[in-house]
Amino acid sequence: MGMTARAYLLFSLLAIQVVYAHEHHDELPDEESDKPTDAILWLHILLQILVWGILFPVGMVLGITRSRWHVPLQSVGFVLTAGGYILGHSHGGRMFLPSAHGIFANILLVPIATQLALGIYLKLHIHEASIRPYAVIAHGVVGKAYPILGWTQMLFGAMTYRGYCRGEELAQCLAHYIMGSGFIAYAVIMAIILLVGEGWVRRSGRSPEWWDSWVIFLWGIVNTFTEHRGSHWSVKDMQHTILGVLWWAGGLLGIILARNNKRNVVPALILILTGWAMSEHEQHLMISTKVHAIFGYTLMLAGVTRIIEVVWFPGTSRAELVDDDNVSDHTLADSGPRFLPAADDNKAAASKAFRHLPPFLLVASGVLFMSGTDEELKYVHKNEMDHVTYILIMFSIAFLLYTLIVFVIGLYPTTGRNANKEDNRGNRIELTTVTTPRTKWYSRVPNAPQTPTEPLHVIGEEEDD
Repeated sequence: MGMTARAYLLFSLLAIQVVYAHEHHDELPDEESDKPTDAILWLHILLQILVWGILFPVGMVLGITRSRWHVPLQSVGFVLTAGGYILGHSHGGRMFLPSAHGIFANILLVPIATQLALGIYLKLHIHEASIRPYAVIAHGVVGKAYPILGWTQMLFGAMTYRGYCRGEELAQCLAHYIMGSGFIAYAVIMAIILLVGEGWVRRSGRSPEWWDSWVIFLWGIVNTFTEHRGSHWSVKDMQHTILGVLWWAGGLLGIILARNNKRNVVPALILILTGWAMSEHEQHLMISTKVHAIFGYTLMLAGVTRIIEVVWFPGTSRAELVDDDNVSDHTLADSGPRFLPAADDNKAAASKAFRHLPPFLLVASGVLFMSGTDEELKYVHKNEMDHVTYILIMFSIAFLLYTLIVFVIGLYPTTGRNANKEDNRGNRIELTTVTTPRTKWYSRVPNAPQTPTEPLHVIGEEEDD
């Protein structure tokens, strides 16, 4: 999350820089801004969405798994993004003001060139004992930043295309896009833990709520001191500031309750309270009130489903083995693996399906919140679209986005060096012998032998066809 926070800080600084640099040039002549979008600009938009939204994230995962397709895919991505960059400066028709999108496009040349140079260097297999190990680390860090960089640039592009987030609208844009992106990032982390990361969480000795609570605690401190500007306190200033206090106070309680690897419902409760507060925000337009209300209800539902998951479905996923003595305390301890009989397999599969609800609802909440700025909703209202249609469009985008998230994460256990591992197919743990972890962070999840007298199943394991 630290890298995410830095990306969002960069987002803010660039946007503010653009506003101040062009405070006297923030309008285009009508004949320039009303020109149609030509085919070259559409090709630029679609090509860069393909590269930064799909190809580079997929290539990142293939790099992590050491897949032989990593280099070809990333090479295609580099060629296409270079073509998209040229197209972005070659279109005719509609014109745009100088913007953060253009500035960030130039900044992106640095990580692109760095990643390309590091990739070529690593392919040479030189300086194996001196420089190469550090180059591997740098290559991994830059590559893992690509989804964040791409997401940020695509948001900049959407703002530039519509001419949003200038002048007095900047603060509201920052609040909606940063917080909405934060909900989506939270959902991505939850999905990673659900699909491939629970073994790591258990070995870390910390429950998921311990990590959640720290993020909420630190984010609350930031919001407490950044949501109010000037000497006058508006109603929204007070609401947003007290939400920051709520988050760091609740996050602190969540950290304390998560000691000794215990699970708790405090992060989910904070989501519910935040959703309720947002659903009660007074808005100037009826459509804005409706959109904010549905956003709040969706966030509240994410909190409710997370409480259900924590309380009723602890330790029931394929990758998670828990000790019988610790189930009542809702821990993720790995001191004694527990296996469920085949009769409980259906319940485990149902719990696995249910646990997709909180991250999906967080994605939907993030999309709805980003779609709720005054400028966007004034445009929708002007074009006589009702709130039902608009909200359903946003949920459709959320479905597509969560599909992409699940697809990309699902590549990890099925590609490269993980493709032929029995314990990764279907997110399933092979029943062999108990092994002693080599390290706290990188060892395999402990296994247990299968007895010949009664067929036992790892929690959530599927039957072979």
